Amino acid sequence: MAKLYFYFSAMNAGKSTVLLQSAHNYQERGMNPLLFTAALDNRYEVGEISSRIGISAEANLFSQKTNILHNVQDAQKNQTVDCILIDESQFLTKEQVYDLTEIVDLLKIPVLAFGIRTDFKGELFQGSQALLAWSDKLIELKTVCHCGSKATMVIRIDNNGNTVHEGAQVEIGGNDRYLSVCRKHFKEALKG
Repeated sequence: MAKLYFYFSAMNAGKSTVLLQSAHNYQERGMNPLLFTAALDNRYEVGEISSRIGISAEANLFSQKTNILHNVQDAQKNQTVDCILIDESQFLTKEQVYDLTEIVDLLKIPVLAFGIRTDFKGELFQGSQALLAWSDKLIELKTVCHCGSKATMVIRIDNNGNTVHEGAQVEIGGNDRYLSVCRKHFKEALKG
């Protein structure tokens, strides 16, 4: 039975690596996964999911206007689609997450979405909020704070390593802009 899975974590937990391994597992068995990544994440090659450990794969781009359900239905005209894998799923809209449930419920295709749960202010991303509410299975991928505790939050830093408290929810960046921390160190950073 197809299900909607949400794999979530703070940054640097290996979400893209797990996604790419899942794609490889499907392909190794002669199956066709369909990969998607956010168009606004331009840190690496556009239209590519890249892991910090050096592996990558081509992917379809989605923006807030993309109808993922229609994209999957179009892809099915040319090939069997055995699984949908979505990187940076925090950038999905609520409507797009609803479409993911349609892919699962109507098309009977499993969907694995990978993303960050909260932003640098500790607030849910729209896509993550909908995925937390509507997914059949929630899987937390773990990473570690500098103190050794489980990191569950993300703080944004400036070029000097100082915590940033204001700004747009979305600012693309990696280790140069964000740190994964435990809740205790997140709260300390907020007090700043």
